Amino acid sequence: MKIVIAIGGSILLQSYDYKKFQEYSDILKKLNNQHELFVVVGGGKPARDYINIVRELNAGEAQCDDIGIEVTRINAKLLLTSLGDVAYQKIPHNFQEALEYSAIGKIIVMGGTEPAHSTDAVSAILAEYVKADMLINLTSVDGMYTKDPNKYDDAELIDEITAEKMLDFISGKDTKAGTYEFFDMTAIQMIKRSSLKTVIANGYDSQNLLKIINGEKIGTKIVPKK
Repeated sequence: MKIVIAIGGSILLQSYDYKKFQEYSDILKKLNNQHELFVVVGGGKPARDYINIVRELNAGEAQCDDIGIEVTRINAKLLLTSLGDVAYQKIPHNFQEALEYSAIGKIIVMGGTEPAHSTDAVSAILAEYVKADMLINLTSVDGMYTKDPNKYDDAELIDEITAEKMLDFISGKDTKAGTYEFFDMTAIQMIKRSSLKTVIANGYDSQNLLKIINGEKIGTKIVPKK
């Protein structure tokens, strides 16, 4: 399969060490033997910290976004370092570059692309652009819940949902640079229009990536409109 994998920056940099980069690197190397892989890396806490500094300097949201994008690309370079020669050792700055670099048959790793596009959105747009068979979004929760599981004990995991219902759920949420929401509008809109097979799952356990690709039912699956 051709697979786009989004890995949250908070997953890779939870402890500010090399371990998660190495874990994912080992798994991606194995998967690369059977699948064509594109990986989009988020900014996590370092991006949010830098964005807060820029915002306090009275910069506009586009400038805040630009700083966040640079941090995602640094994180992407760290993963590239871990992957070594199985990955194309240059970060694409746009979707056309990602497609061109993939012609050599190596893993493609990238961060953000332009202001107002979170790495969730980047991964969804990339998946449509390269005609991926699947999008996997690895985040800090087990999937989509009826409400924020970090705040409410009675939050329930949603096993399956349509992109249309997700849009209704997310609408009205804050979209400033560096703010965390479960998933952003642009990403869901791309998934909806391309009927893209998508799974959102907890990335703290790197083995979940293998489980999803092997067809195990975990996380939240986004399905076409019924």
